[in-house]
Amino acid sequence: METIVSLKDVHFQRGTKKILHNIDWAFQKDEHWGILGLNGSGKTSLLNIISAYQFPSSGEVTVLGNKFGKTNLPELRKQIGFVSSSLERFSSYFQNDPVERIIVSGKFASFGVYEEVTDADWDRVDQLLEDFRLSYLKGKSVQLLSEGEKRRVLIARALMSDPKMLILDEPCSGLDILSREQFLQALETVAHNGCHIVYVTHHIEELVKEITHVLLLKDGQLVAAGPKMDVLTDDLLTETFNVPVTVQWGEGRPYLSVQQQFLSKA
Repeated sequence: METIVSLKDVHFQRGTKKILHNIDWAFQKDEHWGILGLNGSGKTSLLNIISAYQFPSSGEVTVLGNKFGKTNLPELRKQIGFVSSSLERFSSYFQNDPVERIIVSGKFASFGVYEEVTDADWDRVDQLLEDFRLSYLKGKSVQLLSEGEKRRVLIARALMSDPKMLILDEPCSGLDILSREQFLQALETVAHNGCHIVYVTHHIEELVKEITHVLLLKDGQLVAAGPKMDVLTDDLLTETFNVPVTVQWGEGRPYLSVQQQFLSKA
């Protein structure tokens, strides 16, 4: 079976501060992963490593068949899409660009289009607009879009280069419930296009049925990693979040509630 990401005994520290410890994690073709953990648990450092922007302090990392230390990391990054709510800080670079130009810029990993765009590229843009139910926005400026529409445009942009892995870092932050659900519906299209999803969130109800596996981090260490139903248990999430919680399931999605005795003491 093809391995998409493999981390073996990975450590990462900045100065004297240890951020990740003894991380052993691998995921395979056709798996889609969620990552959960409190702030400061090491999620950002883990993402920076698997997106090929950061070397571990020690340990072995292989991403999409490329072993760190024996591969061209800038070339590897071209195979990895990245979407975060923080990317919207670059919206000023788009100025009044229409949606389709924002999407096509993803082919060049640039904010703006400075290279030749082929007819095939525009055909790809049209297909992505259709796939993500955004065709009605063609020709519109990003400034006229809702927050939910902007996030879906960013997914389409990330997929313009046909990445093999798409990292979503708290992509629903700041969205209302309707925009969030519209965004989460788009994950079905991503998964069906053969792109492997890594989804980081604080909210387990965002781990829709397309997310098959989950990794839990606490204080830079792995609490658990495996199939979603096996990992998202009361005990493991209570350990991860330092709060007694209960998990319920509905249509393949988990929902979290804090246990009443904790609320009574608070």
